[in-house]
Amino acid sequence: MLNYGCRLGLLAWAAVVVVATTPPARAFSALGAWRINADGVLELRTTPYANLTASFDAGGGNRGPRLWIDLPGSPARPRNIAGAGVIRQVRIGVPEPGITRLVIEFMPGVQIDPSQLKLIGTDKDSWRLQLPNQQTGYFALGEGNVERIDPVQAPAETQVAPRQPIRPLRPTDLAQVTRGRFRIVIDPGHGGPDPGAVGIGGTQEKDVVLEISQQVAELLRSRGVDVLLTRNGDIDVDLPPRAQLANNSGADAFVSIHANALSMARPDVNGLETFYYQSLQGKNLAVSIHSALMQTIKRTDRGVKEGRFYVIRATRMPSTLVEVGFLTGADDAADLMDPAHRRQISLAIAAGILDYLRLVG
Repeated sequence: MLNYGCRLGLLAWAAVVVVATTPPARAFSALGAWRINADGVLELRTTPYANLTASFDAGGGNRGPRLWIDLPGSPARPRNIAGAGVIRQVRIGVPEPGITRLVIEFMPGVQIDPSQLKLIGTDKDSWRLQLPNQQTGYFALGEGNVERIDPVQAPAETQVAPRQPIRPLRPTDLAQVTRGRFRIVIDPGHGGPDPGAVGIGGTQEKDVVLEISQQVAELLRSRGVDVLLTRNGDIDVDLPPRAQLANNSGADAFVSIHANALSMARPDVNGLETFYYQSLQGKNLAVSIHSALMQTIKRTDRGVKEGRFYVIRATRMPSTLVEVGFLTGADDAADLMDPAHRRQISLAIAAGILDYLRLVG
């Protein structure tokens, strides 16, 4: 969601950063094509998994409101494109080296509520934003072809049924801990305009992990654990505030819940992996959750690993980040689209946390 004078936030997929020796090669723009159609829908095609940030300025006087989107890399040539209707001009420029900026400037007097603007990742290289309705309407304009044809499509037979759990869990199976003794922060990844990974069938990571996180919180609270969620709805929360909430809360542990993605062309890649950062107790927490999941649901075991994700580096208590499966994997995606399977994941994560707390208690 866009707000006055602030950025939309990093969206879905991270771009690969390459450190070059001098002389540096120019990084080509991640913007491949853009289009505004007659219904006022802005569509973008980018390089896969690019980071985008979007901002809004209300303008004033002789200046109309402006919406701009920054992407990695430099355009081949900065340029201005004359608009029509409510759009005065579209500009593609270089606000700083290595950044492409797409600016949409509206005519003076146009009224826009930035809270209604949402830039949505619809695929690994496709984005969509509905511009506000205006009486004078929109005229189609753009550059390049925003339509993408995947060179490899997942065959229909990869759309498999969800797998049955190895050992179904029930809430009554969860371990008991001293009530009121522990506080846990649960961090559902992404949210708001940042969908996270977008997988088979259009399933969005932010939705899957929010439901799982809310269920984990409910299960832990039923055992007398105080639980804080870094987000409890479809909102955008940047990474530093997530870590700050945990650090200021006096939490005993921090668990960040995510779902993985690779490529729609690789439905064969599936599996569970869990990360910690340096801390021995963090590793113990990761192992406890990972083991509970592997004993409950069918997954390729990708292991417990040391990682450098911001939220587990910046938190001061034992912390872990769990990737519950690949939304682009045929087997995992079928599982993650199934509410009963998501419930088993929630129960297993809660079981792993409670087992860890019982040991450190």
